[in-house]
Amino acid sequence: MNDPKWQKDFATYSGKIDNTVNELSEARFRDYGFLKYWFRGVEKFTPWVRKIHFVTCGQKPEWLNADHPKLSLVNHADYIPQHFLPVFNSSLIEIYLHKIPDLADRFVYFNDDFFITNQLPQERFFIDGVPNDIAAFRYNSGMGLWSKCLKNNIRIINRRFNKQEVMQRDHEKWFHPSYGKKSRLTRLLKPYNKFITLITPHNAQPYLKSTFEEVWEYAGAELTKASENRFRSPNDYTQELFRTWQICRSNFLPYNTYSDTKMFPLILKSKQAIRAIYEQRYKLICLNDNAHIRNYAAVIRELDKAFQSILPDKSTFEL
Repeated sequence: MNDPKWQKDFATYSGKIDNTVNELSEARFRDYGFLKYWFRGVEKFTPWVRKIHFVTCGQKPEWLNADHPKLSLVNHADYIPQHFLPVFNSSLIEIYLHKIPDLADRFVYFNDDFFITNQLPQERFFIDGVPNDIAAFRYNSGMGLWSKCLKNNIRIINRRFNKQEVMQRDHEKWFHPSYGKKSRLTRLLKPYNKFITLITPHNAQPYLKSTFEEVWEYAGAELTKASENRFRSPNDYTQELFRTWQICRSNFLPYNTYSDTKMFPLILKSKQAIRAIYEQRYKLICLNDNAHIRNYAAVIRELDKAFQSILPDKSTFEL
């Protein structure tokens, strides 16, 4: 958010940061200095990673070792069609991920607020090349912007897939005992003929690149039209479209991702987040920012201390 070129582009298309509008608030764009802990976590807890594709609109942190053999710096312009740039919409940035040069067919997608805080074997994400995931329904009111986007996803899913056929074929995957209470709504809606929104774990997500290619082949017109939205819009499609497609294609193995991941909305649960990092209670956590966090600077300082306690040493990604 402090990059002069980014500020100029943002002002050209939006005008200003507006904390009364979720999609334009500073929480969407500010940097609280924790990126180095993401790289430290990868190096310490996931040494099996082949390559890191670090996607920005051209920025490079001054401390980042751009010559690291495992690192690829990816500019939006490297994989998103030029006429849709610049873009400030994470949904658009995500739906083109399969176009990133040298991206493996098996990849794990992280937002910049997801962190690895404990040992994380490759089998947490893929077993025999198949992604681990949870297939379960959730309630979606359809009222907010994000909820409307999820509804857009499901319309495409219902057009392409027959729910009864999918759930009959993969009954054991949809009703796996590891899901526990998460499968309650799925059981209740089993007779209903249409898919509704699936549970959306807000954390690192394993994908097959071929899934993205399939979705684009089927729904390219809709995705291209949505690509005109430089900022988040109720007409967007999100990465959940690709994740749900992957599940409906049976390209997943049942895994309750909530068993070792946790999303902490910092406006409500900053103390719990700090404690979880110190105790390394989860393998993966999300620190969900909000423009209205009270005592923001103090919260960030305490989170930094917690990360320092478990990841004190520089990674080889740091100069």
